[in-house]
Amino acid sequence: MLEFNLLKYVDLPHYPPLTQVVDDKDPYANDPKRHPGLTYHNRKPANAELPPSLIMDNWITPSELFFIRHHHPVPAINNPEFELDVDGKGVKPIMLTLKDLRERFPKASVTTTIQCGGNRRNEFNYDDAHKTSGIGWGYGAISNSTFSGVPLRDVLMYSGLLTPERAREIGVKHVQFKGVDGVMASIPIEKALSPYGDVLLAYEMNGELLQPEHGGPLRIIVPGHVGIRNIKWVRRVTTSDEEAEGYWQRGAAYKGFAPGIKSFDGIDISKIPSVQEQPVTSAIVEPQGGDKIEPGELLNVKGFAWSGGGRGIVRVDVSADGENWTTATLTDGAE
Repeated sequence: MLEFNLLKYVDLPHYPPLTQVVDDKDPYANDPKRHPGLTYHNRKPANAELPPSLIMDNWITPSELFFIRHHHPVPAINNPEFELDVDGKGVKPIMLTLKDLRERFPKASVTTTIQCGGNRRNEFNYDDAHKTSGIGWGYGAISNSTFSGVPLRDVLMYSGLLTPERAREIGVKHVQFKGVDGVMASIPIEKALSPYGDVLLAYEMNGELLQPEHGGPLRIIVPGHVGIRNIKWVRRVTTSDEEAEGYWQRGAAYKGFAPGIKSFDGIDISKIPSVQEQPVTSAIVEPQGGDKIEPGELLNVKGFAWSGGGRGIVRVDVSADGENWTTATLTDGAE
């Protein structure tokens, strides 16, 4: 029997104050308590993934088990005083509170998968001569949740950038995001102003207030795009003719290179496109690598597949020898 979950691409109050005393000797001292079942690669900053034993338990990942990718301590934010700045080319500068976002704009929800750009990196570390740099993720730096909030398109329209045609006319090519922690990223204007409106300024996750661990009180959700574009604790949205500056957008770690590239000598990294949409990702979760299967034993294979960029998974085939293939039964997310 073959069963494969499809990680889904898209589905079309009151904030208590967050009080936190920062320990100058340890800026991570007040990070949230975290689920002990996660596999931790680092704790300062926190970087943790779902172990294989938990990945297939729930199609919608429980919030406490959603993978964690941080670059800095979780920032201390006074939610009632939090404001989002919106500015840039063709936009009337505005500031929106969380109350504004809830009361001035219709609420929308998106069920989507977020995957770290480094997911499955450890599978490349097959020998000492070909070790990769960065966190040695297994295949658990990927999670699926329902986020709710305000479509980014609605906010940009409200601030004066009305249509994709108008954006092209005045030369707007990117929408930049900046988080409270200083992390910056951007997406193409076509994605931000899509008439399907799937990019969200999210303030809820799985039906509850978005917690600080996962970017609360406000984060960007960009379905189908690499995880780093889904900026947490977003404080500023800027329309521009350029990508966001900085390591997380223009650095080599977030660009695509040929497998044979071992050095950046002689390569103009600025000419390499930044990663946005992601390709198909699929993994066998059960059985796991190293499991011993007796000859003739009936094997139940389970795993997940995700398309990235919104293209649906239409078929998953599995083979034990590369010659004989069995088509899997698609389960959650196949509709």
